[in-house]
Amino acid sequence: MSKQSHCDAAARSIQSIQANDVLVPLYSPKQVYGIEKAWFDAGNDSYALMQQAAWQIAHWIYRTYSKAGDKLKVGVWVGRGNNGGDGWLVADYLTQLGAQVAVIEVGPEVSTADALLAKQQATATLNNNKQVIEQTFTGHLANQTSFAKVCEQSEYLSADVYVDALFGIGLDRAPQSAYADAIRYINAAKQHNHRLQVVSVDVPSGVVSSTGEVFDEQAVRADITLCLVARKVGLHLKDAMDYTGKLVDLPLIPTVLGKLPQAWLQHHAQPLPARDHNTHKGSFGHVLIAGGNQVDGSQGMGGAAILSASTAFATGVGKLTVACHKAFHGSLIGAVPNAMSLDLHDASSVESLIAQCDTLAIGMGFGRDESSFTLFERYLRTALQQSIALIIDADGLYHLASLAKQAPEIIDQLIAHAKTHEVWYTPHSGEAGRLLDISADEIEKDRLAAITQLANKYNGSWLLKGAGSLVLHKGEIRVCAAGNAGMATAGMGDVLSGLAAGLLAQSVLPKSSRTLIQAVMIHAMAGDVLERKKGVWALQASDMPPVVGQIMQQLTQAQ
Repeated sequence: MSKQSHCDAAARSIQSIQANDVLVPLYSPKQVYGIEKAWFDAGNDSYALMQQAAWQIAHWIYRTYSKAGDKLKVGVWVGRGNNGGDGWLVADYLTQLGAQVAVIEVGPEVSTADALLAKQQATATLNNNKQVIEQTFTGHLANQTSFAKVCEQSEYLSADVYVDALFGIGLDRAPQSAYADAIRYINAAKQHNHRLQVVSVDVPSGVVSSTGEVFDEQAVRADITLCLVARKVGLHLKDAMDYTGKLVDLPLIPTVLGKLPQAWLQHHAQPLPARDHNTHKGSFGHVLIAGGNQVDGSQGMGGAAILSASTAFATGVGKLTVACHKAFHGSLIGAVPNAMSLDLHDASSVESLIAQCDTLAIGMGFGRDESSFTLFERYLRTALQQSIALIIDADGLYHLASLAKQAPEIIDQLIAHAKTHEVWYTPHSGEAGRLLDISADEIEKDRLAAITQLANKYNGSWLLKGAGSLVLHKGEIRVCAAGNAGMATAGMGDVLSGLAAGLLAQSVLPKSSRTLIQAVMIHAMAGDVLERKKGVWALQASDMPPVVGQIMQQLTQAQ
């Protein structure tokens, strides 16, 4: 790809996100219930809120999908709770708007007073208009009836739109029985009827709205999710990202009645200031990257240090030294000739340089054997004594977990250091689990809780990598809204560590530009530019450094 092509793609990336420059507040289900309770305690009626929600949903669907001359055909799938009540009223209002509506009731009778009122109101309208009410969905796919034959025989299967109102935000387990069958049926219908659009009410049924988890792939794959009252944090995490489709907010009531958001969704990095002319390389900081080791019996991990170094330079850092295994010095000079080099195992020389640099990024390809652990402990102690900024990644996090057990006094020093200096940690779920002495699966069950526990235990700023990467700084959590599946490839974490180190070392930048979330957003935005150019299959970490530089330039022009 030419330099101009990179530049054009980066410019489009910046332009495409200007409409999303406001942070989106994200709430937990518990917080949403609190917002609703405050509304009802103020004297507002719960059934009236259900009617208002359904009225907006019905109008949104009718405006979006109805076509002149054609009668819109809608199948509304309702469960037994208040989400099902929303569905019943949506069916009522869509019928009044002129749509042909079928309601498919799944499972036992409705379970709440408002849902019962909604069903009674909708049933009267549907009966008067000779619309279809399928009293109980028994799971056609569970028996051996062919799907094509069912489609021919069932009036509601030829719909233009399905409304998914089976489960709301309270679900925290795998759907069972007829509900699981209904979810499989809805998803299979999309395969049979390619024009079918699935609209989920508040959250796709089967998605846990607090964590984004989906059990055994049992969730509705929505084209649109209409978020009621407030955006749920789980919709931007983990599995949920493959099920929600496009998110549309229907706020309904003021969220100021509730608590502060659990997190904030961030779409892009902050603008950067232009560089002053009267500067020199020393003006833009000195980064030391410690990694790229070769332990006995291994091929070595020199590429990790090279990727980090290349990306740090792409951020504009003034000077950079790489302490890596001497076997990789030739490769380093060939790939990044403007980087200085040290032997990672020449401890006295590395310690001397730690005293001279602004930021130490340690751990990328560092190795996990006993000699690597000894070096990591030694360099970390030196960094704490010299009072410099720290970024700990990859194998550094592995050794940090060992230090927590073998030398807890170092962890105490690190916690104290983070109170006055920047200390950034960048684990994936496996590394985070080791730091908390739990499994990666336990981390993934509740990523928001996990990153909070990490910060409580070690202090500092934290990135928890993954689908919907989380960044926590001083108690505030940001969710990265950029990035793509093509970035799940070797070396991406090394690129991010170099990017973060390059930003952090440049004291001439304002504090808002030298944050962990800034590094994460620039990294993700560069990945999105590459995804549009190369696709998710061919995207590689080695493609990233020049595009990171282009994103930096565009952020400077965007101010």
